[in-house]
Parts: sequence; structure tokens; C-alpha cells
Amino acid sequence: MSYVLHYAPDNASLIIRLALEELGVPYRTMLVDRRAKGQRSAAYLALNPAGRIPTLETPQGPISETGAILMVLAETHGGLLPGAGMPQRGAVLNWLFFIANTLHPETIQSFYVHRYGPQDAWPAMRAALRERVLGHLAVLETEAVTRCGGWFCGDVPSALDLYVAAILRWLGLYGGAEPGTLDLAAYPAMMDMCARLEARPSCAALSAAEGMSAHPFTAPQAPTPLEGTAT
Repeated sequence: MSYVLHYAPDNASLIIRLALEELGVPYRTMLVDRRAKGQRSAAYLALNPAGRIPTLETPQGPISETGAILMVLAETHGGLLPGAGMPQRGAVLNWLFFIANTLHPETIQSFYVHRYGPQDAWPAMRAALRERVLGHLAVLETEAVTRCGGWFCGDVPSALDLYVAAILRWLGLYGGAEPGTLDLAAYPAMMDMCARLEARPSCAALSAAEGMSAHPFTAPQAPTPLEGTAT
């Protein structure tokens, strides 16, 4: 079984790349050139009518929501999430949907307030969204403190760890009152999780493929992609 990951550098597709690497399943990538608005091309819209990144082509057809892709990969290959009937499954899915439906969209909205209101409202919108995001992080930090084995669920990385690490990266780069001013050290349990992830081969593969530093989550820097653009 082989997958095709339609990706853009330093986009939500990095979460899926990490998942595929952690699972050790074969895949290839196809760049979605955001600078050329590749996500709005007819060919891409045929795969993903919403025009969002990522899309994963599977033998059963394309999947385009990050949380859905993670669930399908977990159910197909094992790992990443507790299986059906396991005691942790309900709680872990609760946090996965919290990240996918609440933390992720509000994080992105805080970066692009110009899309959602008039210019004179941008500072207030940004401040309100930032406050909400910080609250979500505090909730996850508390959950992270209670986890076992250094990961959100169990003794190996889960979909939650991969997803949260990516969001912390973006917040570290773009999420302060000014870009790069959010203090990630305020979340020591999640930073410890990120440091563990950075030591894994999946993270090395991500950094090499997308032009990231050796510490993309604990000390995020703007990438220098081998192809495409991160903005």
C-alpha cells in the first residue's frame, strides 16, 4: 500500500508526514504550490473540493481533513490512537477533536484576522483569539502533565503529540503579540514532549524534507524549503 501526500512546506501536511514516518508506511509527496495558488487548481479541487491542505490519496480515495487522515491511518495500520474497545480511546478522541476543531482553527484565525473583519477590528480580534488559544494551551498543558510515558497517551507518540507539536511550532513563530514572542517555555510538559519528538527519526525526516532546523518544535525557525513556499 502506498499513499500520496499533497503537501505544502510547514503546513498542516507536516502532521501527516510525521504520522506516515512514525508508522513506517511507504508514501510519496506532491507539492501544492501555494504561491501559484495550486490549492485552487482544477486538478487539486478534483481531489479536495474545499481546496485545503493536506490531502492524502489512499487506495479507498482521497481524504482531506487532518483529523480524519490521522484516524484512518491509525485504524489501517495500528498505532497513533488507541484501538476500538481500548479504555483510553474515548478520552484520546475527545482531545483529538478538541485540537482539530477548536485549537487548530482558532490558531490559524489569529494569524489571519484580516480575512475575518474590517481593519479597525483586527487588533481586538487578534487579542481575543490569542487569549482563547492561550486558554486552550493551558488545558492541554494540564492534560500533558497527567500523561504517562512522556506522551499524551502511552509510551510512544500519538496523533495528539504530532498535532500539538505542529501547532506549538506555528505559535512560536507567529503567535505572539509580535511574531515570535509567544513564550513556549510556559508549557514545560508539552515542550518536553516536543523535545522527545525531535529525537525521533520521523522528525529528522520532516526537517530534511521541508528545510526545517534540527529543533523545529522547541526552537522553531522559519524553514528554507527544498521546493515550494511556507507562506
